[in-house]
Amino acid sequence: MPSNVLGTPLQGCCFKPVTGFYRDGFCRTGPDDIGLHTVCAVMTDEFLAFSSARGNDLSTPMPEFDFPGLKAGDQWCLCVTRWAEALEAGKAPPVVLEATHIHALEFVSLEDLQAHEA
Repeated sequence: MPSNVLGTPLQGCCFKPVTGFYRDGFCRTGPDDIGLHTVCAVMTDEFLAFSSARGNDLSTPMPEFDFPGLKAGDQWCLCVTRWAEALEAGKAPPVVLEATHIHALEFVSLEDLQAHEA
C-alpha cells in the first residue's frame, strides 16, 4: 500500500469523477506517470482559471474521455509540478494530505503542503 505525505496509508482522493493517473480514485504514481499526479487538491475557481491559462483546462467537460469537467469544491489529483507552480504564483489550491502521495515530497515541502491543508 502506498503512503501519503504523513507516512500513513494513502487515502482515496475522488471517486466521482474518478481521479488519478490510473483512474482509480487515488493519487498513485508509477513509471508511466510522467506528470506525477500525486497531489490531492480541492479545486478553487482561482486555481481552475490559473490552470486553464497555462494550457490545462480542467473545467470544460470532455465526454469522449468520460470527464465531466471540474468545479470549485471538487477534489482532483494534480501534477505536483503544477501545484508547485501555483504555489509560487500564490494560487495553490488546498491539499488533502491523507490522499497526497509521499512522492510529492520530492518536489514540494511538507511544510508548504501543510500550510495549504484542506
